[in-house]
Amino acid sequence: MSATSAAESVETVFRIESARIIAGVARIVRDVGIAEEIAQDAVVAALERWPESGVPENPGAWLMATAKHRAIDLVRRREAYARKLAEVGRASADQPPAEPPDADDIDDDLLRLIFTACHPVLSAEARVALTLRLLGGLTTREIARAFLVAEPTVAQRIVRAKRTLARAGIDFEAPRGTDRKVRLDSVLEVLYLVFNEGYSATSGDDLVRPGLCEDALRLVRVLAGLMPEEPEVHGLAALLEFQASRTAARTGPDGAPVLLADQNRAKWNRLLINRGFASLRRAGKGPYSLQAAIAACHAGAVRYAETDWAMIAALYDRLLEVLPSPVVALNRAVAVSKARGPAAGLVLVDELADAPALRGYHLLAGVRADLLEALGRADEAAAEFHRAASLTGNTRERDHLLERAAGAGAGGGASAEPLERPV
Repeated sequence: MSATSAAESVETVFRIESARIIAGVARIVRDVGIAEEIAQDAVVAALERWPESGVPENPGAWLMATAKHRAIDLVRRREAYARKLAEVGRASADQPPAEPPDADDIDDDLLRLIFTACHPVLSAEARVALTLRLLGGLTTREIARAFLVAEPTVAQRIVRAKRTLARAGIDFEAPRGTDRKVRLDSVLEVLYLVFNEGYSATSGDDLVRPGLCEDALRLVRVLAGLMPEEPEVHGLAALLEFQASRTAARTGPDGAPVLLADQNRAKWNRLLINRGFASLRRAGKGPYSLQAAIAACHAGAVRYAETDWAMIAALYDRLLEVLPSPVVALNRAVAVSKARGPAAGLVLVDELADAPALRGYHLLAGVRADLLEALGRADEAAAEFHRAASLTGNTRERDHLLERAAGAGAGGGASAEPLERPV
């Protein structure tokens, strides 16, 4: 087997199995930074051996067992880890590299890794970067490119996150009891942030970054499988399935945004929609579940004109009760404008004008412009579209808003579009 073919095989297998390998090793060494280094050592060993011996029948198990052997050797060399070595067990130490690891143990380890990477002791930016690195299998360069951040900045975030976890003595354990709720909220928030950035990029030349959406969706599916008893996990899974189903229809051939009313619903992914409804049936009544129910109203409408805006507005009323925020209120105002007319929506939008959280938020100006245009106030609408364009960092959105400004009043007034992102 050529070295090139072996390298390609190693890269492919590690991309798929890296999270499980790092999780399995971290259970032994109790440090995610060291676990990642040992996993990389196993990759080096594969690059050295596979060209001569060929790719093993179960390459993922080979990498896992090799990494675990190295982890156990490291623990043995440290007297301070003697007690933890005993906890690992002699059976694991004697396991031959070709023998597949126990699947249940791996699932437990993955759950521990998710909760560790998303620990609230880390900043949101650090949690996102570390999660994409350890669980998403992305390189530092890929993360930097996805978020349009300098590569050294991402590298520093990851290094500091690992050091923070080590210094804080964070246990490599899935939390129990009341602590689980707090930690689970952090995990769901990270996956939500990753998806949101992919679904509607805050800056750059592309409106959508499908890779980030796919990573977040894959990870939330893993989490749903590991924690089937948690309704909000299924709520987030449903929300992301529904939102992801529309990705292909949200931009035109030139990458320009396509409004919900103009989307070709034949391009919506019915498999993802069906998965969304299946997850929604297991969801609860929390904020992600309510957002999923709203997304389900759109997914279930065969045509735009059949959208149940009264139901969406009612769901936003409930969401605002459990998640009171100006952004939710802005989304509710859009739904109300569709259910009761643009004048009713504009009243609610103007009430949010002084909200500190929406200061400089381009979608506030964009929604207001939509409603003014629908009411025939073309000059005011054009000014608001211009203001929205000046506030966004995304090139595609800016161009779209400037086009709307130039054509304000020409369409005869269509009511405001829903915000094209989860709230």
